[in-house]
Amino acid sequence: MKRRTFHRTVLAFLAAAALFSIQAQAGKPVASASDTTIANGVYVEGVDLSGMTPEQAKDALKAKADSMAATAVNLRLGDRVITTSLADLGYSCTNLDIVDSLVPIGKSGNIVQRYKEQKDLENQTVEYALDFTVDYARVKEFVQNCSVYNTDPVEGELLVGDDGYPYVEGGTKGITLKPKKSAKAVLKAIESWTGGDITVDLVYDEVSPNVSYETLAQVKDILGMATTDYSASSGNRAINVENGCSLINGTLLWPGDEFSVTEAVTPFSEENGYMPAPTYEENRTIDSYGGGICQVSTTLYNAALKAEMDITARSNHTMMVTYVEPSKDAAIAEGVMDMRFVNNTDAPIYIQGGCYGGQITFIIYGHETRPANRTIEFESRTIATMPADGYSLYPDATQAVGYIAQTQSPHTGCQAQLWKHIYIDGVETEEVLVNESYYQSVGTIYSVGVMTDNASVQQALYGAIGSNNLEAVQQIIRTGTAAAQPDQSQNQTAGDVDDNMAQNGDVTIVN
Repeated sequence: MKRRTFHRTVLAFLAAAALFSIQAQAGKPVASASDTTIANGVYVEGVDLSGMTPEQAKDALKAKADSMAATAVNLRLGDRVITTSLADLGYSCTNLDIVDSLVPIGKSGNIVQRYKEQKDLENQTVEYALDFTVDYARVKEFVQNCSVYNTDPVEGELLVGDDGYPYVEGGTKGITLKPKKSAKAVLKAIESWTGGDITVDLVYDEVSPNVSYETLAQVKDILGMATTDYSASSGNRAINVENGCSLINGTLLWPGDEFSVTEAVTPFSEENGYMPAPTYEENRTIDSYGGGICQVSTTLYNAALKAEMDITARSNHTMMVTYVEPSKDAAIAEGVMDMRFVNNTDAPIYIQGGCYGGQITFIIYGHETRPANRTIEFESRTIATMPADGYSLYPDATQAVGYIAQTQSPHTGCQAQLWKHIYIDGVETEEVLVNESYYQSVGTIYSVGVMTDNASVQQALYGAIGSNNLEAVQQIIRTGTAAAQPDQSQNQTAGDVDDNMAQNGDVTIVN
């Protein structure tokens, strides 16, 4: 079989050659080497050059090369795309003179060679390629200029939206281009290009922010929230509550970090936004800058309890307050008392504080990991109460002798405990003692005017006030001199004081 096929092929070839020779001798047209057009079926880069003269073919191939050089090259640097073209990168054709080698196809060489080339052209197109080169210096320069798109990392920030929930802004990585490696990547992509636009991922280093979007995105759950009412406060006290709240609002606390209320809200000064307002000092109320700040601390304390933060410092007031139950308060005094807690969760927590309509609210946002079927409640228990008997006298150097004013009503004292109840599926499983607080009982407090030009009277009044002896004070006011009186400071009640002052026409009572 193979032998016959071979013989047939040779015979067909010899017959064709003889026919070709006969046609030539008979004067029939035969392709000549002097013919300057390109044979039918010759293609270069998909361009059909059939029948073209060399000049026409070169123009057609130049147009093709220009079209290829106009191809878009998209360089990706992170989320940014920088677009250029192959021409801008020095991409150019190096073999347009290929045309000169195409004209003789099928027209030159011996009879066998010409026959074979003509048969190839008849049976299939003959495809040739253009050669191109790239200017590495231009590639390197263009890529280097892409460094202007380097970016710095943007630190993440938590903000609160209109829905009351925090959202993240920033927290994105920075990008630093690596020019040499990027230029090599561009060259490699061009060398392997087979058509269509070219897209290259440039090589760069990522620079992470200290606070990333992914980290802050965890802060989405309400861990604890508390509200107290200050609508009955004086104007100055309300200002202090709102100012202290604003100084804490927006605090971001990382896992393991401790938060201090005192550090956040001090100094208590006019320059820091505070006004004089009533505060507790020992067993009485006086005006000082920052009065009311303990309500801020107390509200945050209750939010931290519900978030089950680790409370590392908390003190009760010397006397009970009216805006929370006993043992739910948290007093602060610069350098003396503080309320502190530690973020014991696996993610940052965000403290949002706000005042509206005479109410202050703190919300602690974070990453909730506590089981959904677990709930907690806090119970204030009063263990014992101490009645507010008696009274206390204090000198007032701004008021004249004869002035007595009640500056503080009596405060009942008590011993109280705060308990946390833990429930699983509504069933109590544990009871935990959170704190134990002791509040002083304080009788009625009066201010006594001591302003006078009479040094002996003033000295006598200071002595009577120091011994907390109202009868002696009244005697001095009536007679202008001190007389020997029994010590009744521990015997008179607040009611006795009111009765005595009502009988004394020389005493001014201010309520």
